[in-house]
Amino acid sequence: MKKIHLPLNKKTIKSLKVGERVLLSGRLLTARDAAHKRLVDALKNGKRLPISIKGEAIYYTGPTPAKGKEVIGSCGPTTSSRMDPFTPVLLRHGLIAMIGKGERSKEATASIKKHGAVYFVTIGGAGVYLSERVKKNKIVAYSDLETEAIRELIVEDFPAVVSII
Repeated sequence: MKKIHLPLNKKTIKSLKVGERVLLSGRLLTARDAAHKRLVDALKNGKRLPISIKGEAIYYTGPTPAKGKEVIGSCGPTTSSRMDPFTPVLLRHGLIAMIGKGERSKEATASIKKHGAVYFVTIGGAGVYLSERVKKNKIVAYSDLETEAIRELIVEDFPAVVSII
């Protein structure tokens, strides 16, 4: 498996091949439907985002609360197509990578390719396994969304497969 450090750059993305298995290490943001809607609404209304998405990767997950000494609870991927209506706008504003599960719409796929971004898929149903790859976890925006708040994760050897480039 190819090891990749986050955040990504265009040179690294150009070196990837569809179907290639990778291990991601570094910083990821998390966001699901409600957070995506807020981000896009803010951009459409000319407001500043609460976090920078330029050059960032967003993992589509809503982790369960951590128990005991856990860094994070179970954090499996959510269905990526639910973020498709928001994807083109976020890519236009600098988002470079997304991680989730499932297929993307034609519009989202075209936008990913147009912007030289990448979509990775990861293992559905393996939230506990994936949570063990998370070394740090903190809420960075929209804390009122609780499990769907935007988080900054530091991951180590987080498994994924290149799906769209």
